[in-house]
Amino acid sequence: MNGQNRKDVKPGIEVYIVLKKDQRSGEKTKGIVKDLLTNSSFHPHGIKVRLTDGQIGRVCEIIG
Repeated sequence: MNGQNRKDVKPGIEVYIVLKKDQRSGEKTKGIVKDLLTNSSFHPHGIKVRLTDGQIGRVCEIIG
């Protein structure tokens, strides 16, 4: 799953996100979702989340 639909992203799941500083390179960061920051049900660039370690980015891939 690509993380564009809010219903697929839930706190506690493991995801790859792209941080703001990594948008040009596309480098992915792995982590566990703590909070969902996007309110809309769909976002073409991925749902914005905060990881348990505090990093914020858009979900590009859901693991598992």
